Amino acid sequence: MDPTQDKAGVGDGTGLPALPEDWERCLAVAAHPDDIEYGTACAVARWTAQGKHVSYLLATRGEAGIDGLHPERAAPLREAEERAGARQVGVETVEFLDHRDGVVEYGTGLRREIVRAMRRHRPEIVVSGAFTVRMVGGMTNQADHRAVGLAALDAARDAGNRWIFPELADEGLEPWNGIRMVCFAGAERPTHGVDVTGEPLERGIASLEAHAEYTKGLGEGAFEPRPFLTWVSGMGGAALGVESAVLLDVHQLIPDGPPPWV
Repeated sequence: MDPTQDKAGVGDGTGLPALPEDWERCLAVAAHPDDIEYGTACAVARWTAQGKHVSYLLATRGEAGIDGLHPERAAPLREAEERAGARQVGVETVEFLDHRDGVVEYGTGLRREIVRAMRRHRPEIVVSGAFTVRMVGGMTNQADHRAVGLAALDAARDAGNRWIFPELADEGLEPWNGIRMVCFAGAERPTHGVDVTGEPLERGIASLEAHAEYTKGLGEGAFEPRPFLTWVSGMGGAALGVESAVLLDVHQLIPDGPPPWV
């Protein structure tokens, strides 16, 4: 498949709009260590350089991700690599929910845990990975990615409803209605882009390079950080009209202005 075809959502000359950046707090929700680093971390680098606060929430520690390494040894290794990669893009807060890697299940339990984090961090935007069966370029999505992405989207609304998971109020976590957008990386048909030309791309590459043991464990078929991120951000840049960009499918939960019928 030609990755520049319209189905991939990039390179089609549509001129996607830039993601609004008039916000201060972001929560990135992912299934595994390294998920954020395959592109989204470049955007995170741009945002933290602007003084925005970004936190990471991961459903698993990625313990099933290295075939030649037992999960008990892989989990702390991958956690350490995730924290190191986060620091490369200005993120200090990295939290793990400790679901079992590879068998994360969508459901109220997962939604509750994400809502708990949303009410604590009070983000204005949430970034996650595509929850559809197919991703950018028609690639088949992984099961944990689908479960976590959809749970993040639903939790963004749950976070503001005091009658969903009312037990969280007993923990002192009041409803949070401030999530304006939920943005998904790797989507087949993105709607917005983030310019990551220059330093943000470089810091994003360094963030993925922090996962050295993981990528080494993938063998010869592994992505090399620099050529991969340069290539994929270049395709995104073509859709945004810049040199390098991260593309996102944005679900807007709070309108920017009055509804059209007013």
